Amino acid sequence: MDNQNKNYTVARESDGTIQITFTIPKELISENQSKALEEMGKDVEVPGFRKGNAPIDKVKENVPREKIVEKTLMGILPIMLSDVLKEEKIKPSIYPKFELISSEDDQDWQVRALMCEIVPFDLGDYKTQLKGLLNSSKIWTPDKIDEKEKEKEPTREEKEQKIVDFLLSTTDLTIPKILIDEEVNSRLSQLLARIEKLGLTLDGYLSSIGKNPQSLRDEYAKQSESAIRVELILEKISSVENLEIKESEIEDAVRASSSDPKIQENLNSPDQKRLIKTILLRRKALDFLLTLL
Repeated sequence: MDNQNKNYTVARESDGTIQITFTIPKELISENQSKALEEMGKDVEVPGFRKGNAPIDKVKENVPREKIVEKTLMGILPIMLSDVLKEEKIKPSIYPKFELISSEDDQDWQVRALMCEIVPFDLGDYKTQLKGLLNSSKIWTPDKIDEKEKEKEPTREEKEQKIVDFLLSTTDLTIPKILIDEEVNSRLSQLLARIEKLGLTLDGYLSSIGKNPQSLRDEYAKQSESAIRVELILEKISSVENLEIKESEIEDAVRASSSDPKIQENLNSPDQKRLIKTILLRRKALDFLLTLL
């Protein structure tokens, strides 16, 4: 695609955040708006006309403008976005968030898409460094008989935590702010759902734990960044070490997750199976790192 013919601009930030601004020609808007109105007209009831038989101009008068805009863009943005991602070799880590900038009649429209990529990072010589980690992770406890110190072998959980702390402290990895914000919002939504089930208010809950909305969000942001860092590091290690997950392992995980056939059916969807595979790969990467201690 020639630079002069591009109908978009791309802005990148150092943390991997990417902003694409699309300028959509008014001719394309008009064409897709007609298609959108024709499609919506099948279900819109317009006074004086049988359902599905109203003229396009009457349908337009009886449908909220924001719905027309949304339906029109649904026929344009997926294709434009796909073309730009291929052209600019962008591999987004999250599905883009769209923001309508302008949508004036008989004018070009502008839409902004916000997404992010993970900035490439180096794992370093983690194998060599991990081999000496166990010596520093042994726990010393006083002997009840002679009061002398003796070594206590760390538990699996303690070893895993030691590995996680090591990975976080030795790997230089930048997490896009938009990715952290998305995880924070997800955690807050889950918290609100739990609070509502208990019949509590957010203010009452925050007061009981001595926090305010901003301090809670800051705490979640710190936790989210660490969690995302660990996940990305383990995923890269699984790739470097050529670790694989068999289909049977995914199926076993689906069966173990619930005995409810409906839930199992949902978990068997392609998207859910990809998510389960990613989680299992992280687990396998951590198991691999444990063998190095």
